[in-house]
Amino acid sequence: MRFVWLAVSLAVACSQAPSPKPERGRQPPQQKVGARTISIVGTNDLHGALERLPILAGYMANLRAARAADGGGVVLLDGGDMFQGTIESNLNEGADAIRAYNEIGYTAAAVGNHEFDFGPEGPAVTPSSIEDDARGALKARAKEAKFPLLVANISDAKSGARIKWPNMPASMMVEVAGIKMGIIGATTESTPYTTMPVNFAGLVMKPPAATAITDEAKLLREQGAEVIIVTAHIGTLCKSLDKPNDPSSCDRNEELYKLIEELPKNTVDVIVGGHTHDAIAHRINDIAVIESYSSGRAFGRVDLRISPDGHVTSVKIHKPRMLCEGETKETLLPVAQCKTGDYEGAPVVASPEVKAIIDGSLAKAGVRRGERLGVTLSAPVKMDRNTESAEGNWFTDLMLAATPGAHVAVTNGGGLRADIPAGAMTYGQLYEAMPFDNRLAVVEVQGAHLRKLVAANLQKGGAILSWGGLTAKARCKAGKLDLEIKVGGKPLGQTTSYRLVTSDFMASGGDGVIGRLKLPEGSIKVTNVIMRDALADVLRKNGGTIDPEKLHSAKIKRMDYEGTRPVSCAPTQPGPTQQDEPE
Repeated sequence: MRFVWLAVSLAVACSQAPSPKPERGRQPPQQKVGARTISIVGTNDLHGALERLPILAGYMANLRAARAADGGGVVLLDGGDMFQGTIESNLNEGADAIRAYNEIGYTAAAVGNHEFDFGPEGPAVTPSSIEDDARGALKARAKEAKFPLLVANISDAKSGARIKWPNMPASMMVEVAGIKMGIIGATTESTPYTTMPVNFAGLVMKPPAATAITDEAKLLREQGAEVIIVTAHIGTLCKSLDKPNDPSSCDRNEELYKLIEELPKNTVDVIVGGHTHDAIAHRINDIAVIESYSSGRAFGRVDLRISPDGHVTSVKIHKPRMLCEGETKETLLPVAQCKTGDYEGAPVVASPEVKAIIDGSLAKAGVRRGERLGVTLSAPVKMDRNTESAEGNWFTDLMLAATPGAHVAVTNGGGLRADIPAGAMTYGQLYEAMPFDNRLAVVEVQGAHLRKLVAANLQKGGAILSWGGLTAKARCKAGKLDLEIKVGGKPLGQTTSYRLVTSDFMASGGDGVIGRLKLPEGSIKVTNVIMRDALADVLRKNGGTIDPEKLHSAKIKRMDYEGTRPVSCAPTQPGPTQQDEPE
């Protein structure tokens, strides 16, 4: 079925504010014979924020009641990266997230890059023998789900055939209020180097627009699908959400926008995105596209009004609905402080069934989560994936302290996941800032290698590298980038040997940074020490008060460059952009 965009209603619901309370004596919605409203709801990038799910379930209960009353229906989809990110979710490798999603009633979910992070079932993050299945934990979660995990664009490297794992098809058909809807799943093409590379070994990505989505949509249409929806761990960002018909504020260089431009017209009707942790609520190339931040802050919604003859007569794209009043992209309130107001004419009541699941998860993680590390922060330690931050500088300093003999430390912007609040620091706060079970790795490099890493990162946009033990001053001279680099306060020696401490994720090729150096065999030694726990040990040993202003400020910079990244010395040509971190 094609969208009829004449007389399309793209009024945006300002959903951050609570809906007005129903008037006394107001009648419930009346079913309109022949006409149906299908509400397509999208969430994305939960990253283990399980405490938010009982509230989300309350919103969905209200919406389902409204659609049941008017003869319509609800399709609830997730854009991937459901599990990895908090102690309570990571303890059982996302099993409780699946239990909660089952209870809420998800229709389907996409597979995110971080769905591969847990590796084999059990405590090992990567395979330790040939018998270990590097995708064991993901396959186990798929078997437990009462909804499919959709992925159309990951194939076996040897056969070239799409993967065929239990409950992980490329697409599905579902009938909602008499409307046949085809749903396709897709995953970011950056997956091989934005998860642990060894866990993706033996698999390959296929371009989702050119092959998987178009081919699956054709098959679904042949089977009678009237509406095609894509749920994808692929995103972009739009700076303005006030004009859904005007996508000019959306980043055309991001993967999702490029995918949309490659799709043949009328292939897809609605897209639920993810991965970039930003917001979309726009019509792009006649496709209704939504994405709703991360960590359970919000959900997106598209209402399709379908006439008796099967045409979509109106499309209403809602702004992301924040679960709690007053939250923003940057803020996430404690659940105890969450005020929801009304939704669809009724108060939002957190689901007791979902809460029971989550309470069990929190109880298991409670002792470890609340452990104090003996450190007090005088102010919040802020993270930033794209520019130098106090958190990035602090963590690399701690990596050096945890690795005697290392000269330089480096970590990727995508490894920083949350700010750490002021006050007595807990292990749970450190965990949320660094949730990945990466191990420390020591890499033998020369000064020329370090120079190449610094220069390449400064001349690209997206993820910044955080450095410890190294400073750089970058200026344009005669049309070229001039770099003055120091290690331990001394000028960098081009042929001098240095020990670089980083994560096994980066050392093994993650983000494609160190892999580009083509180091000699034996240059990388991976330890058995979890990086986060090594940092916690240093904090317990040293204690004291941390002042973030001494880690990074306008006067204290480790990467000193003019303007913003990407740094370009060409007067008329902008530098390339690249997103190097996992999201």
